[in-house]
Amino acid sequence: MIATAPCATLASTDIGSYIPLMLLITGAVIFGIMNVVMSLMIGPRRDGAVKSLTYESGMNPVGTARKRFNVRFYLIAMVFLVFDIEIIFLYPWATTFVNIDHQSPDGLIWLGRILFFMATTAVAYFYGLRKGVFRFD
Repeated sequence: MIATAPCATLASTDIGSYIPLMLLITGAVIFGIMNVVMSLMIGPRRDGAVKSLTYESGMNPVGTARKRFNVRFYLIAMVFLVFDIEIIFLYPWATTFVNIDHQSPDGLIWLGRILFFMATTAVAYFYGLRKGVFRFD
């Protein structure tokens, strides 16, 4: 008797199990199209000098949009992303590490990986500190 592969059982799934997904996608497409059509039909059509101005939180626009920013703002954003991604990876690691036998070689490998990851994060922090990213004048 020939055993069936797992792929063969997946290929014979019922098409009815995809109906909720099809309904969801159809509803999303109809909702998007209807929003565009209805806004064109009942939306305001008047244009003018005041309506064409850039909106800045209720204030009149001041200066140009092509202003140069200090590099520090981008460095702060990059350091924030480094710490944010560290937290995203640290939580699943911590929940998995509890279940590993700490005396096994796997436990040491997992510990070494996270220590390397934390070291690279510390390097990013000290790089930003040395560049003066955290000094707000």
